Amino acid sequence: MGATLLPDIGTEILIPLCAVIGIAFSVVQWMFVSQVKLSPGRDANSNAPGKNGYNDYLIEEEEGGNDHNVVLKCAEIQNAISEGATSFLFTEYKYVGGFMVAFAVLIFVFLGSVEGFSTSSRPCTYDQTKICKPALATAIFSTISFLLGAITSVVSGFLGMKIATYANARTTLEARKGVGKAFITAFRAGAVMGFLLASSGLLVLYIAINAFKLYYGDDWGGLFEAITGYGLGGSSMALFGRVGGGIYTKAADVGADLVGKVERNIPEDDPRNPAVIADNVGDNVGDIAGMGSDLFGSYAEASCAALVVASISSFGINHELTAMLYPLIVSSVGILVCLLTTLCATDFFEIKAVNEIEPALKRQLIISTVLMTVGIAIVTWISVPSSFTIFNFGTQKVVKSWQLFLCVGVGLWAGLIIGFVTEYYTSNAYSPVQDVADSCRTGAATNVIFGLALGYKSVIIPIFAIAISIFVSFSFAAMYGIAVAALGMLSTIATGLAIDAYGPISDNAGGIAEMAGMSHRIRERTDALDAAGNTTAAIGKGFAIGSAALVSLALFGAFVSRAGISTVDVLSPKVVIGLLVGAMLPYWFSAMTMKSVGSAALKMVEEVRRQFNTIPGLMEGTAKPDYATCVKISTDASIKEMIPPGALVMLTPLIVGIFFGVETLSGVLAGSLVSGVQIAISASNTGGAWDNAKKYIEAGASEHARTLGPKGSDPHKAAVIGDTIGDPLKDTSGPSLNILIKLMAVESLVFAPFFATHGGLLFKI
Repeated sequence: MGATLLPDIGTEILIPLCAVIGIAFSVVQWMFVSQVKLSPGRDANSNAPGKNGYNDYLIEEEEGGNDHNVVLKCAEIQNAISEGATSFLFTEYKYVGGFMVAFAVLIFVFLGSVEGFSTSSRPCTYDQTKICKPALATAIFSTISFLLGAITSVVSGFLGMKIATYANARTTLEARKGVGKAFITAFRAGAVMGFLLASSGLLVLYIAINAFKLYYGDDWGGLFEAITGYGLGGSSMALFGRVGGGIYTKAADVGADLVGKVERNIPEDDPRNPAVIADNVGDNVGDIAGMGSDLFGSYAEASCAALVVASISSFGINHELTAMLYPLIVSSVGILVCLLTTLCATDFFEIKAVNEIEPALKRQLIISTVLMTVGIAIVTWISVPSSFTIFNFGTQKVVKSWQLFLCVGVGLWAGLIIGFVTEYYTSNAYSPVQDVADSCRTGAATNVIFGLALGYKSVIIPIFAIAISIFVSFSFAAMYGIAVAALGMLSTIATGLAIDAYGPISDNAGGIAEMAGMSHRIRERTDALDAAGNTTAAIGKGFAIGSAALVSLALFGAFVSRAGISTVDVLSPKVVIGLLVGAMLPYWFSAMTMKSVGSAALKMVEEVRRQFNTIPGLMEGTAKPDYATCVKISTDASIKEMIPPGALVMLTPLIVGIFFGVETLSGVLAGSLVSGVQIAISASNTGGAWDNAKKYIEAGASEHARTLGPKGSDPHKAAVIGDTIGDPLKDTSGPSLNILIKLMAVESLVFAPFFATHGGLLFKI
């Protein structure tokens, strides 16, 4: 079909080089963060010229009260949060590690039994005239890639959590110098996580492909079929991280808010509240570790889906290495683009006032998207032939290189649109959230009604954006087009994760400022950082959900091809029952996760009430609460409650595939995709809107907001109740649903050979 401008040796150098540059950049950002010292005394640069927000003298000096005890208190609180988060993750990973080993054995047994554990070669699935490696090899290498993906996901989440807990108190201390200093510290810490995860995910996948190639040789179909286990490993760990972390953080948050803010009328993050440390720990294990594993899973699955389809297209058939690794080259260039974009936030532009924070974060999204569009154009021009063929349900479809560029580009820009729509519906700078806040005048009931309506309405534009992406990309390049569209949306993952991780770091910074008894002016700055981070966290969830929809559809296409299904007939009873059951699963899953949060929160509320009622001097601030008991309640509840939802997701494809066959399973995957995306978007946006409506009233930044406040007023209490209802929606059920739809799809793809050979037992009776 034509040679590529980029030689194979260039590809072999470019991909690992970009990954190493990304890892090195994350180390440099960490070194910058570590220069902020968690010890009393002036920094060496505290009289330096003012950049990024006011002069570098400390507010305490300005107010005549530079108390060293405040710095020591910040360090003490940070250590408590870090120890709590580390302890929880180690406990969670013990259980998840057992699952990982058990599921790896299951993969080996199921895939090995396809050919009766035969070691002899067999005719290739897609070309019976060629001889491919035995099914036992697929079983072994799929198991290895599953373990690689799982370990990479776990390590990525853990390292992200460690840097977040390392940076939170440092962000608080930098807020004494100005809002710009605090912003840079929080953002750099987020960038450490973003680049570390994107780069390590790419590097491990690249190394795995080259290692597997030593055995598979020219059997690229078998090689990339085995690589799909990498995506399954990443997402299965993400599921438990998201669900477990989400239950942990929301149990603590709901308990702290209901007793502290509503019943006792004390501020958020008040050190007298026994659940406050557990709440801050939860921000890290849910929003940092969980989100990191989630987006890593999306990236791994999108790459695997594209590689599987490409391996049975002209790229794989003709052994064109550069074109074959096009998805990895796109991700490599994405790391370089995100690196330039990050420098815009930390070095090229100055933040001097609180109202510049949110525009600076939005500018990150725009700059990265514009630069990435140019990057994709260059990459497509040099790394794919001008014309090639893509496998399309049994036929080879001719595709032009400019059409492939449009597929990736439409996914990239759809992601930006979803991000900005999410921001419009969740930021208190716009009318939807302000309307929700205004509805609090008449109580919690109207607040809930307005919030639910906002969430349902916020689904419309993202669904159209996803639909247009699917139509354009499938029309041009079939299922491969959809897979690279998902990769386009995830190509700026390093920037997206940096923005997303910035939110919990800022949230923790505000909590530490309150607990350390720092001045009101510092708390105002950390609140401004937190409010912007709350909106960007919602944008991150929008990206995750949108990319999950495209990824799961691409995986669905690969599964249908791998299972030998030529068409999915929606009039067939086998498919219809699958559609109905699949559409029901997100509701079942949401019910389980929300009830888990409710049960855990109930125990937390009872414990916080008990401490307020039985510890003398707690309300007066003369006695110290028992933080450890609340941390234990959240830990125990989340570990226990994450197992049933996880089992539902992991076992459904196996049960349906074995007993009902691949046709019914295809219906289940389609049904869960269609309903799951809608519920995930509406739940995340409803919860985000309620949270920011509460912050809008608390900040009192406009005349309208001041008429609803202050803190402790009836409208404010109604807003707190809405926020409490929204917590499990936006941080547990909503974000976990995108893992549900893509995890079931990638699991079905991995087990497709077994289902196609031995599945449908009930219909064979």
